[in-house]
Amino acid sequence: MLDMLSLMLMSVPVGFIGSLTGLGGASILIPLLVFFDIPVKEAIASGMVTIIATSSGSASSFVRERMANVKIAMYLEMFTITGAILGATVTTIIAPTYLYFFFAAFLLSSFVKLRGSTKNDPVPCNNQDRISGWLELRGSYFDEVKKEIIEYRVCNALLGGIGMFVAGVAAGMLGIGAGAFKVTVQESVLKMPSKVSTATSNFIIGMTALAGTSVYLLSGFLNVTLMAPMAVGTTIGAIVGGRVLNKLGDTSLRILFFIVVIFLIAQMLYKGVMSL
Repeated sequence: MLDMLSLMLMSVPVGFIGSLTGLGGASILIPLLVFFDIPVKEAIASGMVTIIATSSGSASSFVRERMANVKIAMYLEMFTITGAILGATVTTIIAPTYLYFFFAAFLLSSFVKLRGSTKNDPVPCNNQDRISGWLELRGSYFDEVKKEIIEYRVCNALLGGIGMFVAGVAAGMLGIGAGAFKVTVQESVLKMPSKVSTATSNFIIGMTALAGTSVYLLSGFLNVTLMAPMAVGTTIGAIVGGRVLNKLGDTSLRILFFIVVIFLIAQMLYKGVMSL
């Protein structure tokens, strides 16, 4: 059985990796908790609280360094919050076995990114559609690796919002933040630079998790013994990750992203098969 100190120490590197990849630490912590025989619905509910801590820790650094685009995040959060409330409600009533397979299936969507090169940023948006232009979804940041200011514009705002609604449903159901899918939507559909999509994803994840947590609180699945040390550990890791992100190359971030996603898929498929 895990004690509070072990949970906190385990959560620090998880928060660090979750911050760098935009996944959120809970997507890694939940499989670990299930491995230690924590009921999956309880692990998911506790993971949602951890996501709030991770997002708060890393997002503060990203906003200060102007990596996270707050305006774009606020627009996308309308979709993710609605989806999270719906997803969390579904989790409280379905059989736990289905959650393992949905977890793995949803993470497979991350491999949409394989269609692009791992050496290049997403193709920039040169001509905004009417909605994206009307909302003025654009921004800039200073890239410490390239030593230059990168300006960007967002395309396909409506389609991206639909994709983020799906991400919100998955986040609410699985307690993972759905950072993998959010990053993919922001890069592939909205045409945001990799570092901006990671930073903005971390910002959005916290608000999405807060919406889902409200449902789990009312359903009685929150475990304070799990939540407290995990929140502290992931926050520490996320703060460090937020300070390191802009010093890493985009290729390194994508490689780390895929390694983590592959591990999570394998873990959830195994647990799902064993639970049949």
